[in-house]
Amino acid sequence: MKRTTLFKRYLLAKEIMMIPVAHDPLCATIIERAGFKVVGCGGYATSAALIAAPDVELLTLTEMVDAVWRIADAVDLPLFADGDNGHGNTTNVQRTVKQFEKAGAASVMLEDQVAPKRCGHMSSKHVVPADEFVAKIRAAVDARSDQDLTILARTDAIAVSGFSEAVDRAHRCVEAGADWVFLEAPENLEQISQIPHLVSVPTLANMIPGGKTPILPASELQSLGFAAVIFPNVFTYAYARLATEIAGELLRTGTTAPFHDQMIEFEEFNRLVGLPRIREAEQRYYSHLEDAHLRGA
Repeated sequence: MKRTTLFKRYLLAKEIMMIPVAHDPLCATIIERAGFKVVGCGGYATSAALIAAPDVELLTLTEMVDAVWRIADAVDLPLFADGDNGHGNTTNVQRTVKQFEKAGAASVMLEDQVAPKRCGHMSSKHVVPADEFVAKIRAAVDARSDQDLTILARTDAIAVSGFSEAVDRAHRCVEAGADWVFLEAPENLEQISQIPHLVSVPTLANMIPGGKTPILPASELQSLGFAAVIFPNVFTYAYARLATEIAGELLRTGTTAPFHDQMIEFEEFNRLVGLPRIREAEQRYYSHLEDAHLRGA
């Protein structure tokens, strides 16, 4: 089954789809081995991993497409891709969708922030006029080659123009062909609980530790009616915290011994990154040389 088709099936299922975001292929591999059904590639984590910078649209389309390709190549999971604001006008949006689709994305998110955009939980956001956003969504829908590639319309209007404006934009995006919608950064439980019942397509929730939206477990979000929940930075935060502590310990004491029980050891890490498969393949491909050597002997 195509990964786009599989993603769409998960999106429409009764059980909420959890989307952990990977900041690199290694992280994606860990997510896959843990048993998740899908994986995400988002601007927040990718910007941190690639250039140690915040999510303020510093990465180009080419860099994001490359990040999507590397993760899609490393795992077999359907991949959710962050298209930001499409990297320009409707023409740019279409190129964004086409490039992400070729790179292996199963779903593409597009938002209504002006350029340069920023993380949805940062202050001082601005959005483009609703008509411009709707045109971008229509262009994105037309650009896909695979009709199972889902287009997610994200609006950041709650923080800019209020909850009602965000809902109106979501409705207009659905009319333009969006397969599902994301009202970013609801500010309280009342807004969260309303969202799934105000639109006719699946909805996404976003859980950011320390963000503007109250944190709820996936089971509760499912009971509220959300089709999916994304975790855009938890693995990146965990890495940053542990790496900071290890770096400090190593500088102070010259050893990482106090952290060894929190690390994967040599052999286990080799299994994680697939070394046994490589060794088995090498042995199979070179076995004829060994046979020839034995016959010659």
